[in-house]
Amino acid sequence: MKLSKSNWLLLSLMLVFALFLAACGNEADEPSTAQKDPVTTSDGEGEEEEEVEETEEPATTNEPQSGGTLIMGSIGGPTLFNSIYSQDASSGDIQNLIFSSPVIANPNLEVEYDLATDIQSSEDGLTVTVTLRDDVKFHDGEPLTADDLVFTYSIPISDEYIGPRGGDFESIESITKIDEYTVEFKLNEVNVGFIPTTLNYQVLPEHILKDVPIAELGSHEFNTKNPIGSGPFIFDEWRDGEYVKVVRNDDYFLGAPYLEEIIYKIVPDQNALLAQLQAGDVDYYPSVPESEIDTVKGWADSAGVVIEDGLGLQYNFIAYNQQNEMFQDKRVRQALTHAVDREGIIAAVLNGGGQIAHVPESPLSWAYSDDVPVFEYDPEQAKQLLAEAGWEDTDGDGFLDKDGKKFAFEVKTNQGNKIREDITVILKQQLEEIGIEVTPNIMEFSAFVTSITAPNWDYDALILGWLLNTFPDLNEIYHSSQREQGMNFVWYSNPELDILLEEAKSLTDRDEYKDAYAEIYKIVAEDQPYTFLYYPTRYQAIPSNLQDYTFHSRLDVYHPYKWWLKQE
Repeated sequence: MKLSKSNWLLLSLMLVFALFLAACGNEADEPSTAQKDPVTTSDGEGEEEEEVEETEEPATTNEPQSGGTLIMGSIGGPTLFNSIYSQDASSGDIQNLIFSSPVIANPNLEVEYDLATDIQSSEDGLTVTVTLRDDVKFHDGEPLTADDLVFTYSIPISDEYIGPRGGDFESIESITKIDEYTVEFKLNEVNVGFIPTTLNYQVLPEHILKDVPIAELGSHEFNTKNPIGSGPFIFDEWRDGEYVKVVRNDDYFLGAPYLEEIIYKIVPDQNALLAQLQAGDVDYYPSVPESEIDTVKGWADSAGVVIEDGLGLQYNFIAYNQQNEMFQDKRVRQALTHAVDREGIIAAVLNGGGQIAHVPESPLSWAYSDDVPVFEYDPEQAKQLLAEAGWEDTDGDGFLDKDGKKFAFEVKTNQGNKIREDITVILKQQLEEIGIEVTPNIMEFSAFVTSITAPNWDYDALILGWLLNTFPDLNEIYHSSQREQGMNFVWYSNPELDILLEEAKSLTDRDEYKDAYAEIYKIVAEDQPYTFLYYPTRYQAIPSNLQDYTFHSRLDVYHPYKWWLKQE
């Protein structure tokens, strides 16, 4: 698994440091439950031989055992199963069971080969050659080859592509099949995120999708009714709003999984999901809310679950749609942040399980910098900034207005997430204190995602969270080119930031890249396109008999082919 020395970022994302290890609570490359040493026996005959048989039998329980069903709980349902179109975490969890990609990120957030066996980068950084494994099959038995990689990665660079992920593929000039298992990428610019980010997208089967017009691929039934990948589990059934079922892929290239099947159970209400976890109707809940963690720990033993925790590679936020004129003045956005008591939210809603966020990057990242403008809780300063922006209560109704329009807006978030629902209540109360009327709108998750993204953008403000790339790259979310079809759904634009984001991609020296991003973070923090709320602590409830599970700061599903259930 040797990577080229010509690019510092290709060797490692270098995110192993004390904070991460302390957050994980155990060694990142060790299973979550320690295995005992094999039982030893004495030599002998007669009765001692019978004792050998009896003492050897328990030793087999420490070897991986095949079979069993794992029920994984989520309050959000998926939307589709195709990584170059999906945007939500639920879809991503299931995609990670069904599909494979050239590389993935390990728990230390370093590049790890998956489909790739070798990746070489030219000295000038403009040519990347990927060699694939020659023993991989799709779930229908067809081999996965260079043709499939070329086909998949050609989709987002096509003029016909209609989807949110094009930004991660913009540096690709051409893709060429060298031989049956080798692909050459020519880049139009040095892109240090190409290997850890772009090559993380999952490979689709050309033989199934080659005749589908690219403009229609995002809505094709492959993505919902019959996704076929090369991952450790095979799609079996999706009952919308109820569950997704996947079954073991006996021909998986890293070895057949031990689990017979995984059921991704959708329980839209968090309290109901916790009740099912306690009752044993759900085995694995990767997102136990911070507000409930003490309660869950109280009954975890009796329910047969253990809690793994660590800082998540994520930040949660309030986003403001800048297509709405009232949010276009950065003084207004700064005022909104001043008006939100984030420390109070962490204490009261998260039970202390988080850290205030000031920048769109996790403290887990080597590129993290908090040397940025900070907008502390200060309602009086919020009022002053709003007055400077022309918002005053001219009619005496208690709410600010400007040019005859009251400062009132709707804030959306997803149903069933009690923490976000609670934050909307707090937001309503705190903004009313400075003269702004807020109306919460709690929506079913898939409808919520559809409403806030292209081509709808049907929202004023929203509460959501970003799972971060393992490689620090803000281009996809904050570059102005990503507004119409990309992930910049708040329609934020800053020409100076665009230039810095573009220049950073060409930097191959780690220190230079970190310095460039320190300046980028300052601009984003100053502009406040979001109110950055907090970095959450991830609490994952797993079955006490689940073996070879490893906590990951970003992924709910990491190496699931290794998971097995220890039988008593």
